Amino acid sequence: MNDKLTLHIQDEGDFFYREAIKKLRANVQFSGKKNKIIMITSVFSGEGKSEVSFHLALEMANAGKRVLYVDADIRKSVFLERYGVVGEVVGLSEFLSGQIDRVDQIIYPTSFDNLSVILAGHFAPNPAEMLGDEQFSTLLRMESQRYDYVFVDTPPLGQVIDAALVGQYCDGAVLVLESGAASRQAAQRVKDQIEKSGCRILGAVLNRVSRGGDGYYGSKYGKYGKYGKYSKYGSYSKYE
Repeated sequence: MNDKLTLHIQDEGDFFYREAIKKLRANVQFSGKKNKIIMITSVFSGEGKSEVSFHLALEMANAGKRVLYVDADIRKSVFLERYGVVGEVVGLSEFLSGQIDRVDQIIYPTSFDNLSVILAGHFAPNPAEMLGDEQFSTLLRMESQRYDYVFVDTPPLGQVIDAALVGQYCDGAVLVLESGAASRQAAQRVKDQIEKSGCRILGAVLNRVSRGGDGYYGSKYGKYGKYGKYSKYGSYSKYE
């Protein structure tokens, strides 16, 4: 077994940040026990998808569930830098390319109870082919027997096809949208692509919603006072 990774979280967020993540975790749990492998994607890069997916995984682990977080952004992962991982590590790209034979060699326990991670690994020239391979499906299904939840962080589907390939192996998907960043048409195209992969959309997270006087939190949560200019996680809505 690999040594524990010490992960450093510099900003745990304000009151609304933490409460919205807890609400998201509850919504995922109430979506049904059969939804164990859950993909998180976005329309464009920079919408906060990776931050949402990791904090969702961490919150689920804090609730006592055994969680595996899979960083499937082989193209442009920010995980190592964001959480201060040091030392030589291997990940998904090494396993899917055949450089590493066993899955347990790329699973790292972390400094947080109940949370393990699979890192993206080194950049690969053919990430779509690797993620669309049956070997990745086998990995996810096998680990879903060992963990209560497997969260898969994928590249933005509005820019590359990776998430649609991963979606065919997942039980559900959560779409992260930054308020005002993606048009309704772009979000609809991504929603359609996810559904075409056969993956059920569990809901959407509206991220970085202004808490000004006319904003979502300005009206709904005004009685709590202000905790900062932007909310990290604005709301969670369920697609019917």
